[in-house]
Amino acid sequence: MDVELRQLRCLVAIVDEGTFTDAAAALGVSQAAVSRTLASLERSLGVRLLRRTSRQVTPTATGLRVVAHARRVLAEADHLVREATSGHARVRMGYAWAALGRHTLPFQRRWSAAHPGVELSLVRVNSPTAGLLEGMCDLAVVRRSPDDRRLDSAVVGLERRLCALAADDPLARRRTVRLADLGGRVLLVDRRTGTTTVDLWPAGSRPVTEETHDVDDWLTVIATGRCVGLTAESTANQYRRPGVVYRPVRDAEPVAVRLIWWRDEPHPATQAVIEHVTALYRAH
Repeated sequence: MDVELRQLRCLVAIVDEGTFTDAAAALGVSQAAVSRTLASLERSLGVRLLRRTSRQVTPTATGLRVVAHARRVLAEADHLVREATSGHARVRMGYAWAALGRHTLPFQRRWSAAHPGVELSLVRVNSPTAGLLEGMCDLAVVRRSPDDRRLDSAVVGLERRLCALAADDPLARRRTVRLADLGGRVLLVDRRTGTTTVDLWPAGSRPVTEETHDVDDWLTVIATGRCVGLTAESTANQYRRPGVVYRPVRDAEPVAVRLIWWRDEPHPATQAVIEHVTALYRAH
């Protein structure tokens, strides 16, 4: 069985327009072509789809069901075409936790002003590539170097590493903390997308770890005082939570912010995104 989109469009046009003549006009073809296309669809399916009289054309019971399915198939096909051809009209940027932190809103506003014809969408996907490998975005913000050779990347900025603590934690009274201050604590980490590992500490003084996979859960647990967390500065800017405070870790290396994209098929807007984001990080 070989059903073609043009056959489904023809069927829907006949039903919507009410006659073969009007359907032909809507499709820009001859009435004979409409008749042949419908006949070939009915032969392919082995069922009668329309009842024809001298005055009107009406769907059979089977035809009503086929028309309903045809509308959905045609809508999906149109969506597929828009997705495949929208590279110059839309860019989707994925992120796992905190996008660009305090630079997120300025970036969105700068992009809208500089590229009014290209829609920018931010997509949160908690995966190692922030949705890039899953096909949910065109490029992504990550804070770990990708290990997939199919991907390319560029460092667009650096962020301080902060410690997240319960507001009543004794360390919260300090302006800054050191890694050694956290050695005896329970550290809450996201191994899939996070930037923190016990390798930040010397062997023999590493904290115990527990695992989470979501920033909201991470904050909820930290607020109880049972765990502490280390994160990039963007998290503090984007997720302010009552009961949680952030303190700079003065002896920890900063976190590199990267944009990643498909090496063999970069989105047309990739270079422009890199330039805008890099400029924001350099300015602040």
